[in-house]
Amino acid sequence: MVDSTSAQTGDMTTRIVGRSVTRVDALAKVTGEAVYPGDLAMEGMLHLKILFAGRPHARILGIDTSDAQAVPGVVAVLTAKDVPVNEYGLQTPDQPVLCGPGSSKAGADVVRFVGDQVALVIAETERAAAQARDRIHVQYDDLPVLSDPFEALKPGAPLLHPPRLVTEGNPALCAEGNRISHHQIRKGDVEAAWAQADVIVEAEYRTPAQEHAYLQPEAGLAYIDKGGRVTVITAGQWTHEDQHQIAHALDIPPDQVRVIYPAIGGAFGGREDMSVQIVLALAVWRLSQRGVRRPVKTVWDRDESIIGHHKRHPMWLHHKWGATRQGKLVAGEIRIVADGGAYCYTTNKVLGNTTVTCTGAYEIPNVVADVDGVYTNNPPGGAFRGFGAPQALFAAEMQMDKLAHALDTDPVEFRIGNMLREGRPSALGTPLPGGVSLVETTEKCALAAGWTRTAQGWQRPPRRESEGALRRGLGLAVGFKNIGFSAGYQENCWAKIELRGDTEIEEATVYIGSAEVGQGVHTVICQMAAEALGMPMERVRLVASDTATSPGSSGSVSASRMTFMAGNTVRGAAERALRRWQDEERPAVAEYTYLAPMTTPLDPVTGHGLPNFAYGYVAQAVEVEVDTETGELRVPRVICANDVGKAVNPQQVVGQIEGGVVQALGWATCEHFVTEGGRVLTPDLSTYLIPTIDDVPERMDAILVERPHPDGPWGVRGMGELPFLPLAPALAAALHDATGVWFDELPLTPERVLAGIRGTDQGVKASEWQTFAPGRS
Repeated sequence: MVDSTSAQTGDMTTRIVGRSVTRVDALAKVTGEAVYPGDLAMEGMLHLKILFAGRPHARILGIDTSDAQAVPGVVAVLTAKDVPVNEYGLQTPDQPVLCGPGSSKAGADVVRFVGDQVALVIAETERAAAQARDRIHVQYDDLPVLSDPFEALKPGAPLLHPPRLVTEGNPALCAEGNRISHHQIRKGDVEAAWAQADVIVEAEYRTPAQEHAYLQPEAGLAYIDKGGRVTVITAGQWTHEDQHQIAHALDIPPDQVRVIYPAIGGAFGGREDMSVQIVLALAVWRLSQRGVRRPVKTVWDRDESIIGHHKRHPMWLHHKWGATRQGKLVAGEIRIVADGGAYCYTTNKVLGNTTVTCTGAYEIPNVVADVDGVYTNNPPGGAFRGFGAPQALFAAEMQMDKLAHALDTDPVEFRIGNMLREGRPSALGTPLPGGVSLVETTEKCALAAGWTRTAQGWQRPPRRESEGALRRGLGLAVGFKNIGFSAGYQENCWAKIELRGDTEIEEATVYIGSAEVGQGVHTVICQMAAEALGMPMERVRLVASDTATSPGSSGSVSASRMTFMAGNTVRGAAERALRRWQDEERPAVAEYTYLAPMTTPLDPVTGHGLPNFAYGYVAQAVEVEVDTETGELRVPRVICANDVGKAVNPQQVVGQIEGGVVQALGWATCEHFVTEGGRVLTPDLSTYLIPTIDDVPERMDAILVERPHPDGPWGVRGMGELPFLPLAPALAAALHDATGVWFDELPLTPERVLAGIRGTDQGVKASEWQTFAPGRS
């Protein structure tokens, strides 16, 4: 069921924007004609295999490649000494391209997690490359393993990294020690506020890592083009950032690197950081220096993918919240520790978003919060759909349910009574910008789930009767998240439009760097271009995802930003191109770079600031059935209300909602990423379980709330991450409704649910928090 509730004005009337047109890549994908990185092939192609460390922490004393080089068909073996600038990283360059001796990068001779890359083998065949890789002899000196972030924070813990570079643009990063980053909020007087609280709820929560499990594992092909450029065809989320990181590692100008994205089989944030990009470029670049000018291809198997790329951050969250008997929040004290794994990746940015959302969608006048990311020898934590908000909102929404229960008030009534509204300050001391629709979105979800609004306030529907061991429950949760990059970064997006024809425009070509990772953004870009140009969509041609044809960056397809940013950019380029067409330029060509409203970093002491220029809002209700004899769960129905500002392609929006709900259901119930001593115990899809068709809710109702954003193109906000955010706490609330048990740790496996029902479940030990020391006062 789809219920589209629009708040359109006369200015919002559109012809193509708002229609469920067929995706521009649909035919190629369903017929198998679409070319993914693993499908690529070129004449004379060589094959590359990577030797992964396979151990969580060790110093490499030496690497003997002689046996590998003797394997017939081997063309070259590369190690750390072959990397000109042996470092990379989106936020700080703390990771070696290849680990081992021989480079000038301090600490590059140390492997810090099992997925560190040690050596490359390039050979005539995959078989020869794999055989040679297995014949590389590495002398390791094992080092102490830190797999627990609380242990890593203790004084005297082994240091996993040497002192690090901290740039002015990343004030939350820490320059030394095992703390990657620190954020904090200091608002009001928490200690004095406790006296105002009639009810105080204190609890500890734990959320797990999550594997992206995209359909297409990492793969790519590289070659030297006719112009001498190092060209890499692969899957990623930001062509221009890949270009710059490759150029940095090879110590060559960026214009000597070309990055192209073909069809991409999913991302969800998992392709923001490097995987095969730099090593493929290094391989063809070094071979060309030796007179071998041949393409090189690599394809990871699923085990390599699971070990080799980052995960959602596991987090430990300690919350103490107080409210009056009249149902008003007065204070919140929050401590969060996140396992950042072996390298920074985007930990500081993820935890910045965790800080923004740690008090939920509510106005709390007095707040103390400390949020730390910590180095360990586990796989790195990085970007994943929701970007730190799902963990924060799980704890915040659980606190709201527990307070409502303690106050004997309806959870919807309690939420709406404390929700952030237009002009009211968040925990960061500033209002949320761009039209705040939290109340409207929550009300629509609650009404669809059976709540009623009475003179005495909101009342939940009657509980469904149990049948034997089967208990039924209903829960609701709310979330919000930034749209676009934040915290002082000048968000931007470039596009060019070329209009061709004689007396009338016969074809429009849009050039943009945006990646298409399955979310449908290339379709909505074509829709928005056609709308802005006043022409049929069939006459719009898109050239995208190539640094050679898109010399300006469009930024990453992350932060639910691309529709918002690309729409403004394309509209600006269209207006300029049309003016030139009217001036009889043929062809009419125009470029435009959209600059989003400025934001500010969070103040390092108070946490105050204006970190984001736009937000999206979501509310979800979940029905659950639980077998109290086995702990097994079934979710018959999910209702998801999203304020998307404007649904450019409603069918695609519904698809994103359904996909986000199922992915969140996996994180909340069955996806159990297990490590022990830094080693991954669930390295494949037979041990790491993702939802199947049998786990998908029988009914998913999508409610599209369209409150236009004042800066969004045609009112667009953005919504790719929103459906993920509130599922876990809504499910946990439904479980409590069914069983009377609070479940504070994910995933909600049958074993954990049954233990909770029987009263044997054990959560985070209070003693662990004794090791937590905030980074600032």
